[in-house]
Amino acid sequence: MRRPHPREVGPLTGLLPSGGTVAAGFEPVRDAFENNFAEHGEIGASACVSVEGRVVVDIWGGWSRPDHSAPWEADTLVNAFSVGKGLTAIVAAMLVDSAALSYGMKVSSVWPEFRGGGKEDLTLAALLGHRAGLPAVRETLPPLSMYDWELMCTSLARTDPWWRPGSAHGYHVNTFGFLVGEVIRRATGRSVGQLFGEFFRLGLGADVHLGLPDAEHHRVAEFEWPPGGITQPTDTGAFDRDQLLAFNTYNNPIGTSGGGTVNTPEWRRAEIPSTNTHATARGVERVYRELAAAGGSLLSEAGVRNAVAEVSNGHDEVLGRNSRFGMGLQIPIPERGFGPNNEAFGHYGAGGSMGFCDPVAGVAFGYVMNQMGPRWQNPRNRALIDALYSCL
Repeated sequence: MRRPHPREVGPLTGLLPSGGTVAAGFEPVRDAFENNFAEHGEIGASACVSVEGRVVVDIWGGWSRPDHSAPWEADTLVNAFSVGKGLTAIVAAMLVDSAALSYGMKVSSVWPEFRGGGKEDLTLAALLGHRAGLPAVRETLPPLSMYDWELMCTSLARTDPWWRPGSAHGYHVNTFGFLVGEVIRRATGRSVGQLFGEFFRLGLGADVHLGLPDAEHHRVAEFEWPPGGITQPTDTGAFDRDQLLAFNTYNNPIGTSGGGTVNTPEWRRAEIPSTNTHATARGVERVYRELAAAGGSLLSEAGVRNAVAEVSNGHDEVLGRNSRFGMGLQIPIPERGFGPNNEAFGHYGAGGSMGFCDPVAGVAFGYVMNQMGPRWQNPRNRALIDALYSCL
């Protein structure tokens, strides 16, 4: 179907700086975007949508600083948190498609130190499906150890799993990227961040980064983090197993989830694939636009099918609710999908950022912002998705 040409967007409610274009018929997405500022505490954000390969929404607005001292611009980058897990999974899928990796390979075949407690039999598919039993290390690491790649991977390789590897799944909030990233590094000699540059920025012109050079830091929006920051661990000696697992997953090492660190140069420079991808909505949409078109230039059709094949579904040992994963990509559950079609896939990030595609509708969607908000059922991304599908 031929789409009308996009038109310029005026200032949001006449009060906030804004810009971008919206094609005729997609005004409800713009309206939902505006309403997120009026009703849901949005500070700054961008959203980009394509349908059948054509961009129909590309908008931004609000402030790149929580104190409203600088506007959100067309090229503003922001930390997109776990949206990076989906992009890392796409990198892995591309390497599988090219036979540099296989989903069935044993992790220990390229990472011999990765042993003990059944880890030596884990496959790459199990890592991608959050089945490794390693959502956290057990030993208390020094604060900010997430900046030391070798230390993190060495600690994970010697950690006793929290459950029998492969027998259950639980969201590896911060360790997913180190685990998958180390397999990629050992198999290819390149880091996930380097492959982001090769596959996404050079290959597609997508503005997504893992390990942001200092020259780009001026484009990064400050993220409004909830009160608190870097603190020394509490006395965990009285914690039971579940309490210790939860604490270590998010807080060991201190700073690993972004608290107190997310707006620092050190955080922006680092490669932490689970947590610190920096991107524009336009950049995230650009990657998923390829996958919405049967893989496009990134993956074969079989590669897309394999990447979204279900690995884990049901009770999540870390989150305490249901979750569902393909090969590192989130796939829909009744409680939270990506619109009405079960074939959609992608990944959400903390606070509501998201990247996904829906091959049935031909949709690719990127949304990033700088205010945390609810981590699970987020009204801002829900409103944008609902508005989009009302236009189709």
